[in-house]
Amino acid sequence: MAESAEYTIVGKIEQVRKPDPRYQIGKGKVEELARLVKEKKAQKIIFDNPLKPVQAYNLAKVTGVETIDRFQLILEIFARRATTTEAKLQIQLARLRYELTRAKEKVKLARKEEQPGFMGLGTYEVDIYYNAVKRQIQSIRRKLGKIRRKRLLHRKRRIELGFQLISLAGYTNAGKSSLFNALAEEETRVDAALFTTLSTTTRLVEFSSKEFLLTDTVGFIDRLPLTLIAAFHSTLEETIYSDLILLVVDVSEPASLVEKKLSTCLETISQIGASGIPTVIVLNKIDLLSETELQQRLESLKERVPYPVATSAVYKTNLELLKQEILKKLRNYVQASLTIPLTSESMSFISWLFNRTDVKELKYTAGSAHIVFQAIPWFVEKVKKRVEKEFNGKLEEIQTIRAQRRNKNA
Repeated sequence: MAESAEYTIVGKIEQVRKPDPRYQIGKGKVEELARLVKEKKAQKIIFDNPLKPVQAYNLAKVTGVETIDRFQLILEIFARRATTTEAKLQIQLARLRYELTRAKEKVKLARKEEQPGFMGLGTYEVDIYYNAVKRQIQSIRRKLGKIRRKRLLHRKRRIELGFQLISLAGYTNAGKSSLFNALAEEETRVDAALFTTLSTTTRLVEFSSKEFLLTDTVGFIDRLPLTLIAAFHSTLEETIYSDLILLVVDVSEPASLVEKKLSTCLETISQIGASGIPTVIVLNKIDLLSETELQQRLESLKERVPYPVATSAVYKTNLELLKQEILKKLRNYVQASLTIPLTSESMSFISWLFNRTDVKELKYTAGSAHIVFQAIPWFVEKVKKRVEKEFNGKLEEIQTIRAQRRNKNA
């Protein structure tokens, strides 16, 4: 993570003990840390543990350099990766919420004397600074509210068009964007660094004549702070409202790490309220494994992942197999037939039907049109209402079907 934030690691220290209220680590370890900072000429200290303001303050006082924790490091990475207005606002919101819980203590400490990471607050009274942070939070929430309402309108529009939504989810750097590019034939940004994708990207894709909307989302990470989950709620909503989740796992990593990251992803999906959505586990990056290593990974995961799809997004290996698995999961299509009189209104309706469903058959007889089409159940109900209301007709036959592969050239 530190390297993703473009830091160069010059030293590491570990300690297992009960957290010290003053420094997080023990006093002897603080002296060792101060010597290491001086010896390596370090410019910043990063703790994997959450730090209280007083601990960061005391560490900065002893070592002479700014000290941050894991949450602040994640925010730095997010800030570097953010490219859209929404992503930048979400990061600001997360930072300010973090700041709000520590504002009073931080101002109190800053007024003592300036320390690295605490500069610029000495002129503030506690309540003035606290209220200023609250006002900024309210302002950002209003801006994000407008973006969220716009996203909601887009989602309603997609529903009206009858498309099912597939969301890509998974641990950061698992290859979600590469898989998105392979499935959607796109060229969105791909990077080996963490959190390359912070905003959603949605494209229309077609598998075996069925059209779906495919969305690339922000990656998960172990111990993702709840503040960040809350800040990125509108982005994560794309996963919550999807019809299918493709959970992408980097299977090329050591087996223990693969299992740990898979657990993190499943826990995060549960946290955001998406655990009930059908899921396909995609074991990505098989091109980095030998056949023997791949079989070992599959064997170690078979109890937790009974039916995975092993792919290489870069080399487009097993993409057809993945598409067939997607179609199996989204097989709740309905086939219906209807007959309507031929009028100028009905011709417009037929055009609308062609754009939004999979029309299997269209026959013109004396003064009428007979149509057989396939669509998801709720959209068939929408068609039924239009037929009854606008043409005084009815759907003559409705049957549930399995999604099947169709040769478009047949």
